Amino acid sequence: MDAALKVTQFDGFVEAVPAYASVLVCFDPLVTDHQRVETALSNLIANNVPNVGSVSLREVEVCYDADLGSDLASVAEATGISAEEVVNAHLAGDYSVFMYGFAPGYAYLAGVPQPIQLPRKQAAVRGVAAGSVLIAGPQCLVSTLNMPTGWWIIGRSPTKILDPSSENHPFLFDVGDRVRFRRISRAEFEASSRS
Repeated sequence: MDAALKVTQFDGFVEAVPAYASVLVCFDPLVTDHQRVETALSNLIANNVPNVGSVSLREVEVCYDADLGSDLASVAEATGISAEEVVNAHLAGDYSVFMYGFAPGYAYLAGVPQPIQLPRKQAAVRGVAAGSVLIAGPQCLVSTLNMPTGWWIIGRSPTKILDPSSENHPFLFDVGDRVRFRRISRAEFEASSRS
């Protein structure tokens, strides 16, 4: 629906915001009304509009050093596998961008492999660095701002996810994109962080 609304807009359409099981459709009530919007959306569904959005494969670099992935050892202990096996499982995940969350560029990725799926922590941690690679349940994300989180911090990425200076495309990902994580060394992380 989100992709279809990007190319087939009705009068008064403002924006669509996809979530896991719904799409928020915003419209200008001075131009149209709820009934006309409902009719327009029903027509889109009835016409079986295919997914017209282009899907890209995005690569995100990640360094799993212990000081950058402060919860990596805890995830290993909780799942009963080694830290290296946690990293390998994370790298083997098949990730897709399902939606954006509460912060700019905060893309929720589905696809965390079952062996490393853990529920959220009991309490959030404050001051988690931007670029932190986080997992909780079947979801993964890369934080774009320093913020609190109750998710497990397994690494950090220097990949620029959020570019506020770009007017046309401020986020690296679009909903529906696929994401692949690539392990980098600490030296590569430091070099990429400086550039």
